[in-house]
Amino acid sequence: MISLDSTSRPLDHVAVAVHSLEESMPLFELVTGEKASTPETLEAQGVRVAFVGAVELLEPLGPDTTVGRFLERRGQGLHHVAYRTGDIVAELARLEASGLRLIDRVPRPGAGGHRVAFLHPSGTGGILVELVQHEA
Repeated sequence: MISLDSTSRPLDHVAVAVHSLEESMPLFELVTGEKASTPETLEAQGVRVAFVGAVELLEPLGPDTTVGRFLERRGQGLHHVAYRTGDIVAELARLEASGLRLIDRVPRPGAGGHRVAFLHPSGTGGILVELVQHEA
């Protein structure tokens, strides 16, 4: 059984895998009424990213990347849901102790200089979940 605590973890963003940021940004700008951020390349994660409000668009750097393989199998669409935490290391320890399978036991650098870690979909109802700690 998963134990709950009183600390809220608000939704940070949802991520959508796309073939092209430049082709996808205008649609999400139209839908959200917000302007897309300047695209950022995360070489270590094999993606280019841009945010349009609370939507993160993910474009693979190549077909052999995680997002590239996702697009090949599933096509464009929802990739993951991200929740914000103030202490990502403690949150990972708490979730692992509760029996959830972690993809990342140690946070890694994410977009915007934030620290991120992923939970395995096998323990989260088939949904890839990301934890995000915003850096000051």
